[in-house]
Amino acid sequence: MELNELLTFVKQEHKRLMQHYNFKDKKQMIYPQMLKVMEELGELSEAILHTNSLQRKDKLDSKDIQLKEEFIDVILTTLILAENFEIDIEKELKNKIEKIKNRTY
Repeated sequence: MELNELLTFVKQEHKRLMQHYNFKDKKQMIYPQMLKVMEELGELSEAILHTNSLQRKDKLDSKDIQLKEEFIDVILTTLILAENFEIDIEKELKNKIEKIKNRTY
């Protein structure tokens, strides 16, 4: 998948969610979407613990954890939140990557 395809999907999903929840203003979506990001981060954390057998036995036995899916959920929910703030993801990714490349360690 190309970045432009991903960003097109994110724009469409943002619009769909705004309509689904009947939000008239983007500000209405900030907190619910931020909570969704936090929920997905929690699920990713749980998947990482599970993958490394660092969960309680009952959690290790009872869950079919998909680590890859949890990473993607975090990425998508974060991109949808960024779309809500009209952040130019491609531009900002390029800027950030350039900053990282120029770091000295």
